[in-house]
Amino acid sequence: MLNGMPQDQHYLAGLQLAGRRVVVVGGGTVAQRRLPRLLSAGAAVELVAPHTTPSVQALADSGELVWHPRLYRAGDLDGAWYVLACTDDASVNAAVCADAERARIFCVRADAGARGTAVTPATGYHDGLLVGVLSGGVPRRSAAVRDAVLDALSSGSVSDVGADKPTVEGVALVGGGPGDPELITVRGRRLLARADVVVVDRLAPRELLDELADHVEVIDAAKIPYGRAAAQEAINSALVEHARAGRFVVRLKGGDPYLFGRGFEEVLACAEAGVPVTVVPGVTSAFSVPAAAEVPVTHRGVAHEVVVVSGHVPPGDERSLVDWEALGRLRGTVVLLMGVEHIGLFADTLIEAGRPGDTPVAVIQEGTLRTQRVVRAPLADIADAAADAGIRPPAVTVIGPVAGLAERTAATRG
Repeated sequence: MLNGMPQDQHYLAGLQLAGRRVVVVGGGTVAQRRLPRLLSAGAAVELVAPHTTPSVQALADSGELVWHPRLYRAGDLDGAWYVLACTDDASVNAAVCADAERARIFCVRADAGARGTAVTPATGYHDGLLVGVLSGGVPRRSAAVRDAVLDALSSGSVSDVGADKPTVEGVALVGGGPGDPELITVRGRRLLARADVVVVDRLAPRELLDELADHVEVIDAAKIPYGRAAAQEAINSALVEHARAGRFVVRLKGGDPYLFGRGFEEVLACAEAGVPVTVVPGVTSAFSVPAAAEVPVTHRGVAHEVVVVSGHVPPGDERSLVDWEALGRLRGTVVLLMGVEHIGLFADTLIEAGRPGDTPVAVIQEGTLRTQRVVRAPLADIADAAADAGIRPPAVTVIGPVAGLAERTAATRG
C-alpha cells in the first residue's frame, strides 16, 4: 500500500520474442502448456530437461524447438532474453531463477510465481486481440476473468471498435455444430458477432440468433425435410446480392457445411460471382450426436471403419449414388443422416446385403439438445422401435457393434 492506494505487484507488458532465445528448463506438463504460446510468438526456444512428455518431444522431433536432453547447468542461460523454470524440483527452479537474476534476465518460476521476476498471465485471442489477465498469484481468478472477457467479445456484449480492426468482406460459411449453441467453433462465433446479414438453416443453433445486434438482418433459409424449402438458387442469390451490396454475410448452417450441407455449392456460386468466401468448419452431427448419446463411432477391437451415408434418397432410387451391397458387407459403423422416413427400407436392404439382423442400432433425435431422445434396437427391429417412439427428423442413426457399447456403461453404473 502506497499513500493509501493499492500497489500493483506486476507491470503488464508485451514481449517481442520473435527470433530471440528463450530457455525453458523442465519438460513436463507445465512446459507443455507454456511452449505453444512461445512458439507461436516466434521465439527461438531451447529446452533443457533429461526427460519430456510425449507432446513436448514431438515439438522437438518436428524441429520447432531445440531440446538438450540433460540436467540444467551453469551457462545454459547465456544469450537468453526470457527464461521459464518449469521443473518439479524446487531447488533446480530456485537455481535457474538465481542465475537469471544475476544475468538480468526475466524469469518465470512455475512452482512459486512470487519468487520469480516475471509471471505468465492468463491469455487468449479474439480476432487479432491478445487478452492478458494477471491476478496477483491467483491463477484460477485470472483464467475465469479472461474467459469471461473472451466470451463477451465473441458474443458482442463487449464492444470491439478499434480503428485498426480489419474489415470483413464477402461471405462466411459457418458450421454451427449439432445444435447446442456452445458447440459452435470459437471462430464461427466471432464472425457471427460481426455479421450484417445472417442466412440461417433450420438446424443451425437458433439460440445464437438472440445474441445478434438489432441491425442484423436474419434470412430464414430453412430446409424443413419433406416440407417447405428455400430453393438453393435463392439462397445462393441472397448470399451474392448482400455481399455485393457491401454487407458481411454469415451463412449459418447446422453441423459441418461440407457434410451433406451443400456448402460447396454455395462456395462455387460466390466464386463465380467474384465474392470472397471464408469457410469455417463445424462440429459434424455425424460424430458429435452419437457421442452425446454415449455411442462412439469407433472403438478399438470393435470398428475399424466409419461410413457416413445420406438417407435423403432411398435404396433403389435411380438418383442414389450409394453402393448398398458394399455397405452390407462392411463390419464397421454406418452413420445414416436424413434417414428417418425410410429407415425400414435401409434396414431391410442392409440385411439382404449381409448385415446380421441382430446388429445393434441407435437412433438419436435432436442430439445435444435438451430434447434429445435415443431409441436402441436390433437392425431387424429398428423401424418398428423408431415408429413406436415417434422418432422424427432431425435424427442420426448409428448401425454397427458400437451402437451396443452403451450397455457396458449402463451396467457399470448400475
